[in-house]
Amino acid sequence: MSVGRHKNITLLTYAEVEDVSGVVGDFKVIVRKKARYVNEELCNGCGTCVEKCPWKKIPDEFELGLGYRTAIHFQYPQAVPKIPRIDAENCVYFKNGKCKACEKFCLRGAIDFEQQDEFVEFEVGTIILATGFKNFNPEKTPKYGYKKLENVLTGLEFERMVNSGGPTTGRVRLADGSIPGKIAIIHCVGSRGDHNEYCSRVCCMYSLKLAHLAKELIGADIIEYYRDMRTFGKDYENFYERVREEDIAFVRYEDIRVSEDQEGLVVTTTDLYNGDIISNHVDMVILSTGMEPQEDQQKIASTFGISLSPDGFFLEKHPKLAPVETATDGVFLAGTCQGPKDIPDTVAQGGAAAASALSLMDYGRVVLEPFTASIDPEKCSGCLICVDTCPFGAIDTTIHNGRTISQVNEIICKGCGTCVAACPSGAASQLGFTNHQIFSEIDGILRQSSLMELTI
Repeated sequence: MSVGRHKNITLLTYAEVEDVSGVVGDFKVIVRKKARYVNEELCNGCGTCVEKCPWKKIPDEFELGLGYRTAIHFQYPQAVPKIPRIDAENCVYFKNGKCKACEKFCLRGAIDFEQQDEFVEFEVGTIILATGFKNFNPEKTPKYGYKKLENVLTGLEFERMVNSGGPTTGRVRLADGSIPGKIAIIHCVGSRGDHNEYCSRVCCMYSLKLAHLAKELIGADIIEYYRDMRTFGKDYENFYERVREEDIAFVRYEDIRVSEDQEGLVVTTTDLYNGDIISNHVDMVILSTGMEPQEDQQKIASTFGISLSPDGFFLEKHPKLAPVETATDGVFLAGTCQGPKDIPDTVAQGGAAAASALSLMDYGRVVLEPFTASIDPEKCSGCLICVDTCPFGAIDTTIHNGRTISQVNEIICKGCGTCVAACPSGAASQLGFTNHQIFSEIDGILRQSSLMELTI
């Protein structure tokens, strides 16, 4: 709320960045504001339109399909600004031209079925990316039975179930409405070799939290199936010890699968220490799913001129010396778009990114790397191969003696050398790494090696 009311902050919600151009200190950004079909200036967020909408059986994305919403709805509780939107794909008016119940009951005349997407262009000096993550989809791994067996939930789905404002108002129930007496929580779903090699870091702690909540709310017997317990943060180990004292069982596993028989769900695992096969009947299975990059991560990286690490997250400039900076000057990272992390680490990185962006703007100058590329206009043949191969978009075209040739923008260039390697005419070169310098270094190394051999 404080952000929404701040006079120096402009919120563009239900919007996405279409294009970014320019350089640090002079970025030009185009944002597409999607049509809500609600006039934001007239709407006061009373919710009458949502209440009167007759189409109430649309699966709610915020509730992960565990609850329902109307065709006109607030995308999530406590949204800022509190402005609903009309889901055109499910709205009967957009399908057959009938209904308009929301328009009839809106006392402020805020409903606008003719509203179109709006494009906003503005200039900024720095950019902070905080696009978050998406949960691993357990359907990719059939051994867990997700979406095939009843009462197999993800950790986030169980989180909504135990939330007093969730679809079940905080009541933990099975598909048949009964209270589960025994619950299994499986760690590392989608992490540490299960589709993704990296550890998602948060799974152990939120699994312990869910076990604690389930024990507190319904007193169920709980088994935590884990590979390694990684409680890495401040006082996290104390919470682990506290949960262990709540009569919660811990089973370390190597391989695991979920199946079903006449008695219900069966969790089968291999004992890590003696190789025995162990099976336990449970009423509910909670899958601790890991973090993955957003589906449009590659598109965003291309738009903002940054790189991805092998795991698909945004790549920082240096993991220790520049953890919130990117190879593109003026573009900073914050949160889980850069890699898996918990809330305290995300908050800390957000503060660091904000401080870095502010210090850059206050300083008023940008220190550039000296090892940039250059193109000899006399040698350039105008093939423009370098324009397409440059990963930073630092090469443009210009006219020289009536010919179209390539030209490097040294502010954007990061000296990667891609254009130098790709240039068929030898017109591209890199400061500090010319052919003459490299061959001289090789000659020096070989000469030193020869002298050493003679000495020996």
